[in-house]
Amino acid sequence: MSDDTKKDWRDTVFLPKTDFPMKAGLPQKEPGILAGWQQDDLHGTLRAERAGAEKFILHDGPPYANGDIHVGHSLNHILKDMVCRTQTLLGKDAPYVPGWDCHGLPIEWKVEEQYRKKKLNKDEVPRAEFRAECRAYAQKWVDTQREQLKRLGILGDWDNPYLTMDYDSEATIVAELMKFAEAGNLYRGSKPVMWSPVEKTALAEAEVEYEDITSTQIDVAFEIVESPIAELVGAHAVIWTTTPWTIPVNQALAYGPEVEYGLYDLGTRQIIAEVELVGELAGRMGIVRELDDESSELTGRFRQTASFKGSELAGTKVRHPMHTLGGFYETLRPMLPGDFVTTDSGTGLVHMSPDHGEDDFYLCRENGIDPVFAVDDGGVYRDDWPWLGGDDERRRSVINPKFNAPDGPICSDLREAGALLSASADYKHSYPHSWRSKAKIIYRCTPQWFVPMDKDLADGGTLRSRAMGEIERVRFVPERGRNRIRAMVEGRPDWVLSRQRAWGVPITLFVRKDGTYLQDASVNSRVVDAIREGGVDAWDEARKAEFLGSEHNPDDFEMVHDILDVWFDSGCTHVFVLESDRWPALTWPANLYLEGSDQHRGWFQSSLLESCATRGRAPYDQVLTHGFTMDQNGRKMSKSLGNTVDPLKIVDQYGADILRLWALSVDSTMDHRIGDEILKGVADQYRKLRNTFRYLLGALDGFDYEAEGVEHAQMPELERYTLHKLAELDGKLRQAIHDYDFNEYTRLLTEFANEDLSAFLFDIRKDRLYCDDPQSVERRAYRTVLDTLFHALVRYAAPVLVFTAEEVWTTRFPDRGSIHLQQIHPLPGEWTDAALAERFAALRELRENVTEAIEPLRREKTIRSSNEAAVSVPAQAVPEGFTLDDLAELFIAASVATHDGEGVTVTRSSCNKCGRCWRLLPSVAEDGDLCSRCEEVVN
Repeated sequence: MSDDTKKDWRDTVFLPKTDFPMKAGLPQKEPGILAGWQQDDLHGTLRAERAGAEKFILHDGPPYANGDIHVGHSLNHILKDMVCRTQTLLGKDAPYVPGWDCHGLPIEWKVEEQYRKKKLNKDEVPRAEFRAECRAYAQKWVDTQREQLKRLGILGDWDNPYLTMDYDSEATIVAELMKFAEAGNLYRGSKPVMWSPVEKTALAEAEVEYEDITSTQIDVAFEIVESPIAELVGAHAVIWTTTPWTIPVNQALAYGPEVEYGLYDLGTRQIIAEVELVGELAGRMGIVRELDDESSELTGRFRQTASFKGSELAGTKVRHPMHTLGGFYETLRPMLPGDFVTTDSGTGLVHMSPDHGEDDFYLCRENGIDPVFAVDDGGVYRDDWPWLGGDDERRRSVINPKFNAPDGPICSDLREAGALLSASADYKHSYPHSWRSKAKIIYRCTPQWFVPMDKDLADGGTLRSRAMGEIERVRFVPERGRNRIRAMVEGRPDWVLSRQRAWGVPITLFVRKDGTYLQDASVNSRVVDAIREGGVDAWDEARKAEFLGSEHNPDDFEMVHDILDVWFDSGCTHVFVLESDRWPALTWPANLYLEGSDQHRGWFQSSLLESCATRGRAPYDQVLTHGFTMDQNGRKMSKSLGNTVDPLKIVDQYGADILRLWALSVDSTMDHRIGDEILKGVADQYRKLRNTFRYLLGALDGFDYEAEGVEHAQMPELERYTLHKLAELDGKLRQAIHDYDFNEYTRLLTEFANEDLSAFLFDIRKDRLYCDDPQSVERRAYRTVLDTLFHALVRYAAPVLVFTAEEVWTTRFPDRGSIHLQQIHPLPGEWTDAALAERFAALRELRENVTEAIEPLRREKTIRSSNEAAVSVPAQAVPEGFTLDDLAELFIAASVATHDGEGVTVTRSSCNKCGRCWRLLPSVAEDGDLCSRCEEVVN
């Protein structure tokens, strides 16, 4: 056939046809899909369709209603959505009820900031009015965050979330507190707690973060005036501290009973210190040590004259450096044995201030020494305190660096008294700060309400032992979470419940003059009912007599006005959410709690303790934790560094599905990264998945299973191999769901689409799809498998790419409702064929070698496509059962031969090219003519 008479066969080729666009346009398209879900009440419809199915309850941990969502919120909620959607995919009823924490310091602090900007004093505003502003502030951010989270495609009961500030929630929190009180698992006591002088309240460990600071370190000499070791009288015991501000309330010194101490002659005075640490002390004092080689003792200005065990110091008493002031300072300070004294740093002697340290408090209490409460709630010494009190310029907050500086009032007075041996503002160490105000905190002894960890419970054990038992029972993912929470619960002190603030649930107790509290179920019931009707404002002095009733004299009781630790609020969510009639789809206990790893000391733990105390077990059976998101260079995100990533901007630029694909592609159990380059890679990954679906939609145009479907046994081996791979994928995805291993889930899905389908099956079978007779078994078998793949892959992808999967599904099935109402079913066992898979694994390895051998000829333009390649492979490399024609089809080559040597050889085929299928075949008389297959199809 001459060139000018060659026929154009394009109209006879069956090319894929679809309206599904290659360009996603997600930022524009997703809001419309979302509006459709809201209009159709997708979450409610799903609940109705799954009614009676096995339950899976993920209980949402409440974020604070405070500010726009950040990338951490996004990751957290996408993971939760993935859990619920994959469990739904398995056929379970997995409702999602979102919630918010609305009480506490974060919100109160923001409202106070607004007052400060207006130069108003919040304490001058009626409490009810101030709380109303806090409530309004919280509601504003609940509404804002709700819309932002919905935009991420998070499916939930958004019109009916739970809020800790709902009256029902507040009443339930009070009722749970009453259970502690009625069981005697509540007490008021004075001991040091972490205290924020800026926020003027006690803090829980979960409200504290640690930052590196530089402090003033000082060495102070206390003169020994009494001791069973006569030669020590007149010498000085030296202590080292990085908190100079605690010296004004020193009441004792502690020594290690087994520690070895030495008496050293400095010429001007004698001092005692631990023998291994005396060199460091000399260095801080600026004294050069000279070592006598023969005696190996310090000589010169540091000469040791005696040594003794710490236990020999029992009965020794010292004088406070400010003893000349009389009164509090006139009393001699005992030296006491302390097992906590270490020889890591310092001098081996520790000054004791029971107001400002846990070890100090307990050791002093054992020896009849009480706190003096000299520092007020703002971190300032009382006006009447004999040293540093009053209104002069020396009266500063104890966390003020100038107050503690080497030239500050503490050090200046100690220097003047001759007690300051060294002072230097160069000690770098980690120090606790309030995570809200970012200000340094202190330990401060104040009266607070506590839940005892080690008191015997009525039904056996202690709260600590019960919680530890539950930690062993609960499943932790990853497993290291168990060790983390175990260590925290094992060593934690009693739970401090009280806060000295305004916005929160009150500690609704009536206290007698002797310090005991009223335990009356009728009174408690009236209080709970009042709060259920009117919220926390119902706890008011004006209703005192009403609550107490005729049985009790109001004059005999005071109302407690501290509020509850917000962790107690959130620790009760399992009660007022999972046990409430308001959400009938929920049940107690939860299958899963899922939050960041910081919640081992926060919500996981407060929920565990609350539930163990009131219900005897944890409110969850599994705990899943994720790490934190860093920038693309692995740095912690901060506004000061300018490296924060706004999830809302990502959604506007790329679409929510890209953000979801990122969140579900990283190993979220570890700290992970996000940034522009990372997101570009995710967007490329998305495009490949989208093109897979686009190909499936086009290739299945007009497919009707009744007319075209082919049974598994009648399918060619490649199609049966593909179904084997699909069954294998299905099993691995189900395992990933069980393991909550979502980056593995996403990796398996994308690799299957890219490697098993696009680069293999689709590539090989496009010739049959385009050119075979529509009625041929081979083409129908391929389309049958494509239909199976479509139904499987769109379901597998639905929890990840929630918007795209909906678009794919409705493109093919516009009248079948949402893809998110579908589920996956077990695949036929006959699809699994290990022997076939083994043969094809060997075939694919050989195919890679052939492709690699063809590539140089393509680059040199000796051939333009693999269809023009005549391939020869080693005979021993051909897997059993494959003919040479099979290989030519699977390699997409013109022909395949074998040889006895090694390696693959490739030349250009000498056959002519079919004008329709473009294959070079012996049956083509000359270029442009039809091969026998195409001629039969056309005719």
